[in-house]
Amino acid sequence: MLILQYTMQIQSKIYVAGHNGLVGSALVRMLKREGYKNLITRTHGELDLTDAKAVADFFALERPEYVFLAAARVGGIGANATDPALFIRDNLLIQTNVVHNAYLHGVKKLLFLGSSCIYPKMASQPIREEYFMSGVLEPTNEAYAVAKIAGIVMCQSYNKQYGTDFISVMPTNLYGPNDNFDIETSHVLPALIRKFDDAKNNGLLSVMLWGTGEPRREFLHVDDLARACAFLMSNYSGSEIINIGTGNDLSIRELADIVKDIVGYEGEIVWDTSRPNGTPRKVLDVSKITDLGWKATIALAEGITDTYVWYIEHKTK
Repeated sequence: MLILQYTMQIQSKIYVAGHNGLVGSALVRMLKREGYKNLITRTHGELDLTDAKAVADFFALERPEYVFLAAARVGGIGANATDPALFIRDNLLIQTNVVHNAYLHGVKKLLFLGSSCIYPKMASQPIREEYFMSGVLEPTNEAYAVAKIAGIVMCQSYNKQYGTDFISVMPTNLYGPNDNFDIETSHVLPALIRKFDDAKNNGLLSVMLWGTGEPRREFLHVDDLARACAFLMSNYSGSEIINIGTGNDLSIRELADIVKDIVGYEGEIVWDTSRPNGTPRKVLDVSKITDLGWKATIALAEGITDTYVWYIEHKTK
């Protein structure tokens, strides 16, 4: 671990890339709540991060001191299977443009949001940071994972060659307000909320879910992630990646039962075993960030309830 060179101050100029997304919006909420007022944001319409010249012009104009790189093309198993070229191309371009310009324009510190999908499919559980690039990836999201791996190595390489302070974090499966609830492109938890709510409102007797329900996953509320990212910005410097999660997992079958109860759906769950399961188990070893002094605080049932309330309030808007 490097000696901390910089710590964000209330007046610091902070760019949150991807502020309208799940992670970015949580970061903006948290930073505003903590009193940070000098925040820089751009919608995709205002700044296309895959456009190298546009990104260079933006950094030259705004000169941010700190960058949270939360912008990315993301999606669930279905979206990754349908559009792998988009996932690898867009994410490589976004990362390259933002990281390189952060270096060129003297950004004090950058936090890159990776993903737990960068770890090998059959990694020992819980997954430790040193398992990075130690085995074959999960095929269902390989293109996205390869792009994220490239982003991590890019940050490490710039640190090594240019002495930058670019850190990379690996969050587990995320959920929360402002998630993507589209059935075709969303991750498992928001998809469950949408399916059960639709079934309840339409009087359906059953809901079909992918796979066997046996794979085990870990879930972290995005507000906990935002707190962790701000914590690491002020408490960690180094090229070694850092896991962010709860350290606890459950089966998709158990998750479905929890979501079903919270939504209030009373029908039957039918499992389509012809559909892919994905990685058998994925839970992170979070001892590294725990030793630094951070841990998750939002219980799963509480977080899902919060997310469902948000979804009900926003689904027709």
